[in-house]
Amino acid sequence: MDRLDVQLDGRGVAWLRLNRPDKHNALDQVMIRELTEMAGRLGDDPAVRVVVLTGAGRSFCAGGDLGWMRAQMAADAVGRAREAQRLADMLGALDTMPKPLIGRVQGQAFGGGLGLMSVCDVAIGVEGARFGLTEVRLGLIPATIAPYVVARMGAARARRVFFSGRVFDAAEAVDLGLLARAVPEAMLDAAIEAEIAPYLAAAPGAVAAGKRLVADLASSIDADQIGLTVAALIACWESPDSAEGIAAFFDKRKPWWEA
Repeated sequence: MDRLDVQLDGRGVAWLRLNRPDKHNALDQVMIRELTEMAGRLGDDPAVRVVVLTGAGRSFCAGGDLGWMRAQMAADAVGRAREAQRLADMLGALDTMPKPLIGRVQGQAFGGGLGLMSVCDVAIGVEGARFGLTEVRLGLIPATIAPYVVARMGAARARRVFFSGRVFDAAEAVDLGLLARAVPEAMLDAAIEAEIAPYLAAAPGAVAAGKRLVADLASSIDADQIGLTVAALIACWESPDSAEGIAAFFDKRKPWWEA
């Protein structure tokens, strides 16, 4: 794995670490592919009881890699559709993995990083971390992550942050439902262990069945919704707003809409 570090301890706890700290663990084509692959492998491995998703370095995940996004804007329609679908498939693979998925959010998260938090069964973060759905600042929207983020927050709370690009703190992330709780950095590992422990006393098949039942009883995220988000992301990649926003980022200037 080029972008991930994966370790399985003697208890059956798989530690899945985003390992691109120099890029704040931003999601690019390689990381998206590797996360999809690992969701399948860990989900199918009978030795795995629990999966902990975390990041290396100061950030949990800064969202989509802007170089990768700029490449999609320059690609043909088939290429854009393929990459948007791969991103959606990755989120779906993690969301439906038949193992408990615990988010160890050791740093800041933006955009797609909130999508990763939202497909976790529970996420614990550090006090002092910052969060935001900042895509609109670049002329984009939180498209493929939207079904999971809105399901986690609920529509009313999502309206507070989904299309403003506002950055918020860990306490508000708890209030929004993105984090189960926020703890001091020194207490993060203990908090994660407290989430792991009950699963090691539970029957793995029953845990998987319970997770599947919750998904079936909740408002299902179906193929039509996923297709809608893929189309929305492609439309953003093709828009003049995203061309301006991403160009402004690389040019180290403000886009025309920023005061």
